[in-house]
Amino acid sequence: MSRNFAALAVVASSVLLRVSAQGASVTYTSGTPLASKHFDYPDGIPYRADPDDGVRGTQFGYNLCNSTTENQSSLCQTAFINALDDFCLWAPPNGPETIGDTEQEEVAWCTKPGRGTRVIPEGALQGVQFMKTPDYLQVVGFIDQTKINMAGDDFGGELDPHGADFRGNPLGGLVYSNGFPASNGDNNTFIQAIEWHNFMGGGAFCFKICDPAGAHAADFCQHIYDRIGCAYNAPNNAQNGSFTSCEGDDQDFPGVYTSNGQVLTYTQPPESLGVISTLPYQPRVPASSNCLTFSSADLFAAAATTTASSSASASG
Repeated sequence: MSRNFAALAVVASSVLLRVSAQGASVTYTSGTPLASKHFDYPDGIPYRADPDDGVRGTQFGYNLCNSTTENQSSLCQTAFINALDDFCLWAPPNGPETIGDTEQEEVAWCTKPGRGTRVIPEGALQGVQFMKTPDYLQVVGFIDQTKINMAGDDFGGELDPHGADFRGNPLGGLVYSNGFPASNGDNNTFIQAIEWHNFMGGGAFCFKICDPAGAHAADFCQHIYDRIGCAYNAPNNAQNGSFTSCEGDDQDFPGVYTSNGQVLTYTQPPESLGVISTLPYQPRVPASSNCLTFSSADLFAAAATTTASSSASASG
């Protein structure tokens, strides 16, 4: 669950962040919202996307990640959502911790090596559904969250590129994909996902990234419903023990539903009013098609090899 910080005034200062983006030199002033920062991958990635030192301090990790940062202690904060066997999740750098206590510090844990990140340990992923729709890519699943530094009893919360101070959770966290149409099927062409949300906790997760070329990226990847989880923000048919990759229809915008022929928008109550025990609607689960089923061993063999090697190195 995102922390509630008082609204912070964005004050530009003399601190500048200069990067190469879209093939040109771009300068961002201090206080620029994370969702307004665009970096080409890999050549335009700065060491840290967030150079500021604000109320929440400085960015915990870094975005410039490569073979020298790739290990189970990596502080890489550049994540990817590409396919059923190639995605990352945000989780604590140390543990066991809760998402609520570490949301600004989360690092990337990925299914395979090659990104300069930590690798999700063998046996952690217990069921995953990957969905490709006209407007977003989404991965939903079940996980032994204790293997990625989360407390076993943590029901977690939401990570997204916004937050009350617009610096994102985690601070400076960037997300990329080679699965959007703009990549033209080239696995080496990565597009930055400007709008995304990742819910972690309760032994489950969902991570949706919205196509920046779409007209409703911010609507499909809403960030204001942090208290109602995956079922309402990323409706899905994920099954524990099953690993599937599907194409699908778009969901309704999170929080938007139809009742008696009228389109309505749900307003999430503040935490001060207590636990949300009922909601006025059930989300529509989008239709899926062309689903392919795989075994965990087929998908995550690289993770098993990598984490085994890391364990051997640590014990040696």
